[in-house]
Amino acid sequence: MAIKLRSDEDQMILGMVHDIGVQRIAPRAAEIDKTGEFPWDMKALLAEQGILGMPFPETYGGSGSSEEMIIRVIEEISRHCATTALILCVQQLGSLPILLAGTPEQKARFLPRLASGEWLAAFGLTEPGSGSDAGAMQTRAERKGDTYVLNGMKHFITNAGLAHVNVIFAITDPTAPGTRGISAFIVEQSTPGFRLGHVEHKMGIRGSQTGELLFEDCVIPAENLLGREGEGFKIAMMTLDRTRPGVGAQALGIAQGALDVAVNYAKQRVQFGKPIAEQQGIQFMLADMATAIEASRQLLYHAARMIDDGAPNFSRFSAMAKLYCSDTAIKVTNDAIQILGGYGYMQEFPVERMMRDAKICQIYEGTNQIQRVVIARDLIKG
Repeated sequence: MAIKLRSDEDQMILGMVHDIGVQRIAPRAAEIDKTGEFPWDMKALLAEQGILGMPFPETYGGSGSSEEMIIRVIEEISRHCATTALILCVQQLGSLPILLAGTPEQKARFLPRLASGEWLAAFGLTEPGSGSDAGAMQTRAERKGDTYVLNGMKHFITNAGLAHVNVIFAITDPTAPGTRGISAFIVEQSTPGFRLGHVEHKMGIRGSQTGELLFEDCVIPAENLLGREGEGFKIAMMTLDRTRPGVGAQALGIAQGALDVAVNYAKQRVQFGKPIAEQQGIQFMLADMATAIEASRQLLYHAARMIDDGAPNFSRFSAMAKLYCSDTAIKVTNDAIQILGGYGYMQEFPVERMMRDAKICQIYEGTNQIQRVVIARDLIKG
């Protein structure tokens, strides 16, 4: 990598992640994709190595890692298996609202077991009629004494049915304009009236469970409200601004993995009496792929460092990084398949899986069209 790490300890951690990526994660990737089953062994591995604890402060049993280190680890794991990397991505996504808006009591109750990896987290914002348009949300939370009663559904939720801790966004004031009536809640897995609905069958990241969360007179204690009523959308956006670089890192790792395969193949595949890596047409493709990846990396790491440094305008760069890295991943995986020719289209080689995995990075945590809206609005506002 061209960008120097900030400490020897970070270098050691990344080296460890590289080793387990090559030795333990990569050999499982194809099988995880084939079976479409959640890789509990990979979750246990990330927990044992302290990787799931990276987004959490030391106070709660985590390692208090910088955002830059978290995205570097996501990138490294994604080179081998995007599904496994997503476990870390979503552990951060589902826990960050508690870190940002939780009370001391909420943090003490939930974060240690999330940091250890004993519990998984989920983030429940999307609904069938409320994707990019959060204001169209239909899930309701009605205050009744010292409880809230939730009714509605969420869908396309990563870790649906697996997460012990679910941050759920619901309408508490239907009369409030736009998104001002949305509030955020912590819903535990075993809460009566809360259950898993339909589980999706996906094109990519097939080992990650995605499904519906159903709420039918689901009663939760009032102390499970995050922040104040009406602050839910703000909490959601604060979270996504900080976690979108993780999606960018996933996409970047996929792209780098595809380039690695393409380079190795091009050096070995002989046509017209010489390796295809000596053909100028292939060289130009590889050069363009490598350049796009490095440009993506520089933008992504810059966004992460802005978050770490508390820069006030990091949201624009977070959106840029997610947008550019995921678009790069699609182009690079497509070109990698082309370089491998017919072999690239076969499951014997990993690039077809990488292309399928890359596509979702243009969609979740805000479509790339929404990222362009975020970037443009920030430009105009400034």
